[in-house]
Amino acid sequence: MGTIKLKNIRTFSYHGCLVEEGKIGSDYVVDLEVKTDLRKSALSDDLDDTVDYVHLNKIVVEEMAIRSKLLEHVAHRVIVRTFKEIPSISRIKIAVSKINPPIGGDVSKVTIEMEEFRN
Repeated sequence: MGTIKLKNIRTFSYHGCLVEEGKIGSDYVVDLEVKTDLRKSALSDDLDDTVDYVHLNKIVVEEMAIRSKLLEHVAHRVIVRTFKEIPSISRIKIAVSKINPPIGGDVSKVTIEMEEFRN
């Protein structure tokens, strides 16, 4: 087995429960980690034998572009779509962070983390 990590995927998205958040938008950072078997690609040196991190990044960026009220909801969509599109992944861990959230305090970011295993 092996791990592929994408760190600090930056997006500008419109998530949040407040109406203003849907209009103004905010900066987000996503960290994605997947478990897969890397032994074949380690020997073959062939992209077809591994998980393409370009594909992973595309999934994150496209799902972050769809408005959700909750960060948990968008993270769940990333997980479901990743498992659906990339059968070789056995585990996904994702962290979605909202930078400078409008919560009435001096908070640099708020983060949710989710982890799922393929059934």
